[in-house]
Amino acid sequence: MTRPRFVTVEGIEGAGKSTCLVQLEQRIRARGHDLLVTREPGGTRLGEDLRELLLGHRHDGMADDTELLLMFAARAEHLHARIEPALAAGAWVLCDRFTDATYAYQGYGRGVALERIAALESWVQGERRPDLTLLMDLQVETGLERAGRRSAPDRFERQAAPFFDRVRQGYLSLARAHPQRFRVIDASLPLDLVSQQVVNEIDAFIDGIGA
Repeated sequence: MTRPRFVTVEGIEGAGKSTCLVQLEQRIRARGHDLLVTREPGGTRLGEDLRELLLGHRHDGMADDTELLLMFAARAEHLHARIEPALAAGAWVLCDRFTDATYAYQGYGRGVALERIAALESWVQGERRPDLTLLMDLQVETGLERAGRRSAPDRFERQAAPFFDRVRQGYLSLARAHPQRFRVIDASLPLDLVSQQVVNEIDAFIDGIGA
């Protein structure tokens, strides 16, 4: 029996992560795997409280270091309470964003030194890294337009387009640096073609590990 896998989905606002997650959940379960579906920041009671602080507007203007540390505080609790126990019990984990988002948003977007993020990553996560990351990629203008139609903007979504340009380029840089883990999905295509990309990638991954 193969070990359980940790799969993450990344992308800027409006990239279609929610649809991707539904398709991945259905496909992984259909292949016979128990599955925990979760998100970051969040995933635990403490993490959801921190998510409200991070995404809400009560603390607009919080220091970049504060934002970074809150992200990793939520992640530490998430790993301890949900992710590691699920993997230890033999379940796969599917997570809406993980540490790549911290590199993209706080690192490339805010300008926090990547070395500082890497230090926190090693401290909080040890050797734990995703086994597969699907990056939903599309033009910033398209993503922000989509996001604006679905809900009022959160604290991150209020950032100007140049911020998201840096975030997107950060994600693409991460994908180039870790080609064995990342699969880039062209999220600008019609929904049926995006869905087919997602299904093809998860099937190829599962077939490749013989699960």
